[in-house]
Amino acid sequence: MTGTEQRHIVKSYEQELDQLRDLLARMGGLVEAQTSHAVNAMLFRDAGDAAAAMEGDAAVDALEREIEQLAIRLLALRSPLAQDLRGIVAALKISGDLERIGDYAANVAKRSMRIEAVNPAMASGGMRSLARLVQESLKLAVDAVNNNDASIALEVWRADRAVDDLYTAMFRELITYMMEDPRSITASTHMLFIAKNLERIGDHATNIAERVHYAVTGDMLPAERPRGQTPVRDGE
Repeated sequence: MTGTEQRHIVKSYEQELDQLRDLLARMGGLVEAQTSHAVNAMLFRDAGDAAAAMEGDAAVDALEREIEQLAIRLLALRSPLAQDLRGIVAALKISGDLERIGDYAANVAKRSMRIEAVNPAMASGGMRSLARLVQESLKLAVDAVNNNDASIALEVWRADRAVDDLYTAMFRELITYMMEDPRSITASTHMLFIAKNLERIGDHATNIAERVHYAVTGDMLPAERPRGQTPVRDGE
């Protein structure tokens, strides 16, 4: 193989790595927007935001497939080593986390539109705080991906406990509403599912942070996350 051919192969490989990073950045941006629409639908019962959150699923799914195909091609044909290998495998897994976040955002939007009458306190206070914290964790996780920043990833990982604690508080609050006023049972049940979906978005943001940290440093974060106690774990 001539020097020119070797340089061409290296350049092509680097271009494919750049393409993978660009696709992942686009997917992260779409999922952030989808989650923002879902939160607005929940807080303000905005049908337009709900529709935008649900319609965003198709583009997110398409990007996941594109990332998967490119990552598999790189693994099969380029034989990457060290940090490149970790980065490609991380991208493959991160795209799966982002796709699941998009699904949870769509679920939040759907539930929000099924609630006919909600005590204003249900969509404010703790729920608003939970949504804000989850959105912050997701934004930081996407930033960590885009910048290959292990320190930002560590910040997201440490925030997981706060998300769990807020979810626990919302769970207890909504159960109290149902016990005190049976008429709130239907709306409270929808809000319980919304809170759980938000908590799961936070979990997947933490997954992303763990993958970024490993891809950048080669060191895995502790298996036991600094999480709070949640009343329900669905094993997902």
